[in-house]
Amino acid sequence: MDNDGLVRTANRIGDFFESMPDRDQAIADIADHIRKFWVPDMRREILDYLESGGQGLSDIVRAALTQYRSKLEPRSCAREVPS
Repeated sequence: MDNDGLVRTANRIGDFFESMPDRDQAIADIADHIRKFWVPDMRREILDYLESGGQGLSDIVRAALTQYRSKLEPRSCAREVPS
């Protein structure tokens, strides 16, 4: 998916959760939704896009990606070989 599509999709998720009365919970729920339903490549792309400035991302989505970055980063599939 291109950056415009990722931003549009992330902002739609943010729009849904932004109506929640507890902003901290909304931010956590946005991050949880992205972690659960976005494939690793999409999560990597949106985090890279955020790092490059994240133009167009809503404030609440930006907060979710920033605060929960470590939980959103895809895990490496490589295994270390014992020495």
